[in-house]
Amino acid sequence: MLGACATGPRFEEVATKDTSRTFDTVVVDAGHGGKDNGAYRKFGGAEKIATLDVASRVSRKLRGAHLHTVMTRNSDVFIPLEERVSIENAQKNAIFVSIHFNDSRRRGIRGFETYYHSASSIGLANRIQAKLMTLPRSANRGVHHANFRVLRLARYPAVLVECGFLSNPREGGEARDSDYRDELADRIADAIIEQRHGEGGRTAKNEQSSENVTSPFLNRD
Repeated sequence: MLGACATGPRFEEVATKDTSRTFDTVVVDAGHGGKDNGAYRKFGGAEKIATLDVASRVSRKLRGAHLHTVMTRNSDVFIPLEERVSIENAQKNAIFVSIHFNDSRRRGIRGFETYYHSASSIGLANRIQAKLMTLPRSANRGVHHANFRVLRLARYPAVLVECGFLSNPREGGEARDSDYRDELADRIADAIIEQRHGEGGRTAKNEQSSENVTSPFLNRD
């Protein structure tokens, strides 16, 4: 839900270092939390619960591809936007991915959206959006520039992903489903891995991992 992302004056904008192809750390941000439910609809429940689950799954999948991850929150706690910005900017050679779900007064509205602020973030945003569109019956609401604080103040490439509308009966119901949340996480993680390692990035890293495990020269110290 976008309201809690907070926009602000343009003078707060910071210079961004383009690590979109070199990053080794991914800051995974589960939107909302604690006293901040985000969207709350009978179809999809509380946004803060769905975002934490998807973000946790994304983090695990990225670690499986040998990328370092930092979660802005690991439980149902409130993290102010300023602290989220501090966490993302404290990393070295990183990118930032914020997970959200959308909301509308019109139940018929549905689909995925991905937001960016800096030019260095456009490639990652497009790649994530394209991966989400491989889900069955997905609706494309596009990739958009936005002035959200967690994007605008990021020192590295940063995107915000809206994983469907909790207010939509079908997408809200899917957001409650563990298997579907895993599919969302798969698409987002695959996009991040391919952004770093190219097409087939996850497969290549998994093969490399298997080779390392069977190598007689493996350092076990």
